[in-house]
Amino acid sequence: KIAGFIKTKNANSKVELFLQPYSDRYLHDQYEGGAIVGGRITYVKLFGLIALFILLIACINFMNLSTARASLRMKEVGIKKAIGISRAGLAAQFMGESLVLSCCSLLLATGIVYWMLPSFNALTGKSLDLQTSWNWVLPFLGIGLVTGLLAGSYPALYLSGFKPIAMLKSKSSRNVGELWARKGLVVLQFSLSIAFIVAVMVVYQQIKLVQTKNMGFNREQVIQFGREGKLGEGMESFLAELKQVPGVVQVAGIRGGFLGTSSFTTGLDWPGKQANESLTFANLTGSYDLIETLDVGMSEGRSFSRSFGSDSTSIIFNETAIAAMQLKNPIGQTVKLWGGDYRIVGVVKDFHLQSLREPVKPAFFKLEPNQTTSIMARLEAGKQRETIQRVQQFYTAFNPGYPFEYSFLNDDFQKQYATENRVSALSKYFAGLAILLSCLGLFGLATFTAEQRTKEIGVRKVLGASVGSVVALLSKDFLKLVVLAILIASPVAYYFMQHWLANFAYRVDIQWWVFVAAALAAVVVAFLTVSFQSLRAALANPVESLRSE
Repeated sequence: KIAGFIKTKNANSKVELFLQPYSDRYLHDQYEGGAIVGGRITYVKLFGLIALFILLIACINFMNLSTARASLRMKEVGIKKAIGISRAGLAAQFMGESLVLSCCSLLLATGIVYWMLPSFNALTGKSLDLQTSWNWVLPFLGIGLVTGLLAGSYPALYLSGFKPIAMLKSKSSRNVGELWARKGLVVLQFSLSIAFIVAVMVVYQQIKLVQTKNMGFNREQVIQFGREGKLGEGMESFLAELKQVPGVVQVAGIRGGFLGTSSFTTGLDWPGKQANESLTFANLTGSYDLIETLDVGMSEGRSFSRSFGSDSTSIIFNETAIAAMQLKNPIGQTVKLWGGDYRIVGVVKDFHLQSLREPVKPAFFKLEPNQTTSIMARLEAGKQRETIQRVQQFYTAFNPGYPFEYSFLNDDFQKQYATENRVSALSKYFAGLAILLSCLGLFGLATFTAEQRTKEIGVRKVLGASVGSVVALLSKDFLKLVVLAILIASPVAYYFMQHWLANFAYRVDIQWWVFVAAALAAVVVAFLTVSFQSLRAALANPVESLRSE
């Protein structure tokens, strides 16, 4: 029935209706060709995958650190195996230790979540509360259990697999495959960290462009509020009196909203239009002084004026509309809108009705004061608070019984990029966490390598090697891994950030210095991390490492 009704209003339209549960609307609200292609669920999946990936890296870091410090427990394990404890029993012991650590981490994480939840809610604009629902408990316990089993599995098998004699002599085999696996993990971790650093800087630059780009109108010091009650009657008199309020610079009415206006039309014909040609125009219907209130610049012609009684059938286009219609000398020409004749009296400079994800669209201004639903007022700079109080008093006196609810045009503009701002903020935290985990992974590898090369370092020191040369020897290999991570992360980060920037019609170029800055940050962090363990190994007494030789 609904499709049939729409057909009666527009016989040429192609209509296909579908149902969507309202509960799914929030996360799945992006359509292409009538099909759901995404929405906020995209960011939920993205950060969910990042969280799982970071958790996996944390588990592998635990494995690395546990196996790297295996020499400290070799005698313990050797004695237990010598007195008859089976490999399965030892594996169960180490697995149990991992589960205990995981449970302690789970309790600590719960406390951190409760502590950080208000800040998270403020950051994301949500009102989450763990106490209102206990549905999270079982999944949370499951994550803790799986994490403990996963993190403890390899160390348990690794430590329980050595032979007692080798353990009691504190000797361990050097497995080249395991060492390369650890190096590969460190490269992966630092690749992730570098990619995050690049992403954070690119997102910051794009948000800065969005906030500073000239939108073609002045959004500062402009408030807007709804037309209700008595305002539906004497609109012109209300606007005239409102303009007399001290601190009010300019006022106007508009139908619907200004930013992201949903009023579009294709019902416009112009001289030279082809039979099969169709353009979609943004329809900005309002009162006198709307263009002046928004401070949109005139390109040619004039704005609407009370001095011209014929302006009720006048129309003003933006530059993009004139270019799309290919009109030469547009002033004075006549177009047809919904069957009526309208004369072009002016052309305004291009301005952005929508966010910078979209290019400037063809638009026109039309004069219909009685059709307006919202009121916009430009206030004097530096006197906003007292002016708003005066406007509220005037509104209450003119329209008693109706609350004065207003918003700033600039705030409405910023809301268009709320998702990007939140993604930027969350990315900073994820980047910091990824860097921390990368440092732990690198520290684990440095510890493992130092343990494996203890005797080599001892021999070098006996032969006269300085502490600095030993530190340089150990650090050099790790910095090579970081350089490899830079080479891997840079093209990957460039690809994904170009894909993200493609959502914006106006976007920044990814500069070369972004990758240099990310690389330098990674190298500095890696050097500081490795230097600690390298210096510790270099300062160790060589007698201790060569005693059994």
